[in-house]
Amino acid sequence: MRSLPLHSGARGLMDDCAVIDLGSETFVVTHDMMAEGTHFRADADMADVAWKLVATNLSDLAAKGAEPVGVLLGHMLGRDDARFLDGLRDALEAFTTPLLGGDTIAAGAPRAFGLTAIGRASHVPVPARSGAQAGDGVFLTGPVGRAMLGFAGDPEHRAAFDRPVPRLAKGRALAPHVSAMMDVSDGLLLDCWRMAEASGVTITLDPQAIPVADPAQFDKCIRWGDDYELLFTAQPAAALPIPAHRIGTVGARGPAPLLLGEALLDDPASLGYRHG
Repeated sequence: MRSLPLHSGARGLMDDCAVIDLGSETFVVTHDMMAEGTHFRADADMADVAWKLVATNLSDLAAKGAEPVGVLLGHMLGRDDARFLDGLRDALEAFTTPLLGGDTIAAGAPRAFGLTAIGRASHVPVPARSGAQAGDGVFLTGPVGRAMLGFAGDPEHRAAFDRPVPRLAKGRALAPHVSAMMDVSDGLLLDCWRMAEASGVTITLDPQAIPVADPAQFDKCIRWGDDYELLFTAQPAAALPIPAHRIGTVGARGPAPLLLGEALLDDPASLGYRHG
């Protein structure tokens, strides 16, 4: 797809969002999909599916420090459409984000849904994956692994999987202070690898410093994904506006883009969830 004609705001398709300047405003646009059997079970509550569809898109806006303007929905008609609308309403009201429009179609199973989220940048330049610099610290806004536990049936963490919450306010607060930022959607290790690759640096993570929901399943927690915490880099001495866990350091590019302690991690296929 990178060989296609690209808008300059597409950032070479190396980021989660497009950034578009329109007059005095800067808008941030993203699109995510969810498919039955991959992102949700066939028997999932469709209200939860709708909520998560909104939340995952708004999480991309959060990582850019953007304020939601509205969303466009692509909906496949099917079972429990009324429940889907209930969840959609819950999410749009919870995150103060109006529906702008979209499209509905009748099609067979399995079902898939798409959502385009449009946001207004709260800070320019808009944070990117590619800004991490040698000497920066690597930070995480909260523990990873809660969604994994919720998926496995842990009632304490069920909401983390079914109804995640995008860190919108935290993203806006952090945007002026970070050198790079993204959300953790496909696993902490894989997303750190992506940030290091985009920035042309090596990220070294301290295993003892990474907050996880279940230390007994540390390795799974840092690979599973669906957490939607914010991963960012900033100068270690910077006065951050919110509490965050420092989990590593950015260095000049070495033999691998990512180290976990002293272990070189250079194969993204083993680090988290990848499509295709």
